[in-house]
Amino acid sequence: MSGVFEVMRIGILGGSFDPVHYGHLMLAERAREQLELDKVLFVPAAMSPLKPTGPVASSEARVAMLQLAIGGNEAFEVSRVEIDRGGVSYTLDTVTAIRQQFPQAELFLMMGADLVGQLGDWNQPEKIFAIAKPAIMNRGGYDAATAAEIEPFLTDSDSGQVAFLQMPQIELSSSELRDRIGAGKSIRYHTPRAVEESIRAEGLYV
Repeated sequence: MSGVFEVMRIGILGGSFDPVHYGHLMLAERAREQLELDKVLFVPAAMSPLKPTGPVASSEARVAMLQLAIGGNEAFEVSRVEIDRGGVSYTLDTVTAIRQQFPQAELFLMMGADLVGQLGDWNQPEKIFAIAKPAIMNRGGYDAATAAEIEPFLTDSDSGQVAFLQMPQIELSSSELRDRIGAGKSIRYHTPRAVEESIRAEGLYV
């Protein structure tokens, strides 16, 4: 035995996933590749502080759809940390709980580049990034100003702590799927077939 201890690398991808679609899955897989992650945790929110109206589908329905979507991918896992906690889902509480679950892992908080400008509205972002390194998902051309915007929220002003991920431009959103379902239109090839069938069986978004 070499005695070398390999630290697990875990990506955290939060969102409403209302419903999950192929865009979420592709971004997670690209992040897994670029960050060389051992695991990607999909963390459905109970309620986002920046989206007080909350999700449309129930927590259990969204968890079930995620489980269907990631079935067969051993690197993907659904975390119920925010669902089970209930109430408003603050990212600091989430990364703290995941740190307790994986005390030795290297954590990466995956977030869209569009969220960087909102960090001033987050609850204690400096503490968040002291626990989980920011992994910025760029989906339309990296703006050099983004690094300058995030540095004030790092405990050590070293841009090397930030991972910038190159992502494909995906014109797909959960709100679009909900609108299509409500209008009686097809969502084939927008989300895995198992998710589509679950939505139909449960009568969601109609």
